[in-house]
Amino acid sequence: MGYLEEPLKTYSDALASGEATPGGGSAAALAGALGAALNSMVANFTVGREKFAGVEEDVQRLLAESERLRGELERLTQDDTEAYGQVVAAQKMPRETDEQKAARRTAMQDALKAAAEVPRAVVRACHGVLEVAGEMLEKGNPNLITDVGVAAKFALAAMECAALNVEINLAYIKDEDYNAACRREIAPRLHAGTRLAGDVWEKVNRSVKGEGK
Repeated sequence: MGYLEEPLKTYSDALASGEATPGGGSAAALAGALGAALNSMVANFTVGREKFAGVEEDVQRLLAESERLRGELERLTQDDTEAYGQVVAAQKMPRETDEQKAARRTAMQDALKAAAEVPRAVVRACHGVLEVAGEMLEKGNPNLITDVGVAAKFALAAMECAALNVEINLAYIKDEDYNAACRREIAPRLHAGTRLAGDVWEKVNRSVKGEGK
């Protein structure tokens, strides 16, 4: 059974415990999933309402994408703990002979790449959450505008934290081509995500304070 099939307190207790998993990577994915869920809530308070009939098709599309991202980030919340388990298993492999040492090194590198791929996917998904939030801000029910702002903040925090978890794995990966490819993908997403989240947050604050969009 995965964490998301159990009570929230079970996950929170596990996160707070002295066990290695779940950790920050899993928590980052969960924060992203919460951001996606807030986007979906705004969409659900918009679709099917006569007042917003002009954007019905767009918001239906945003809702479908938001739910896809939420499902992916929920899965990644669990996947992160399992990927780290592969690293731990590789660390415990015997290393008494040269053959064992070589096998352990190979297993470690494979496990580290697998562990890096989970937060890398979180970065991608959270960038998508931010894109949905940016469009939802313009088309969603304005009564829930603060929820769009929170969605954007959660997604940005999750993206930044996931990127950090990619980097901690890259620090031990010897494949420089792989490391460079990860960084080439992540850096522009972080830049664009920071700009988009800041724009959403600024517009939300101006609206809340009665300063308009």
